[in-house]
Amino acid sequence: MILKNRKRKTQDPCQGCFLHKDRCICDHIPSLSLKTKVALIIHTKELKRTTNTGRLAVKILTNSEMRVRGEDREGLDLSDLLVPEYRTLLFYPSPDAIELNREFVEASPLPIQLIVPDGNWRQASKVHYRHHELKDIPRVMISSPNMNELHMRAETTESGMATLEAIASALGIIEGSEVKDTLMKFYQLKLEGTLSGRSP
Repeated sequence: MILKNRKRKTQDPCQGCFLHKDRCICDHIPSLSLKTKVALIIHTKELKRTTNTGRLAVKILTNSEMRVRGEDREGLDLSDLLVPEYRTLLFYPSPDAIELNREFVEASPLPIQLIVPDGNWRQASKVHYRHHELKDIPRVMISSPNMNELHMRAETTESGMATLEAIASALGIIEGSEVKDTLMKFYQLKLEGTLSGRSP
């Protein structure tokens, strides 16, 4: 695995792509209108991290939204996401999670709403454990290893991915390979721009 560990905090980043303004890739942000809805549940601390890619997914996917958790002690209620128009799934690799594959997708005619926790492992796990309103919705995962040599952040498991990578993989299964390819092409631009900023 190749990792560039030298980190440098981006000063005054672009507020669109969160890269240094000299490496801005906002002109390359695609726009995808899909049947699948993505609801990104992001921890407030992730909003300060220029390596976050979940927010980029929300910019790309017109049928998506972002909710911020961890801002106050009251907690975030996600009950209103549980609507009958969608087959709602939590994208989290819990012990009882089901492998997301075409057979699973085709088991229902309803469009899918994918709830995606975004943050470090500890922050993301709390969406699974603490949001009791989501306790009855299925958990889904992708267990295949991440074969990419370069990563936005150091990964602790072989299947670890940046949030945009994970969403691209999931939507590739749900919506098709063309959607995945579009998302991954933009992810590579973000990755290259981030890693070039760490070069000596």
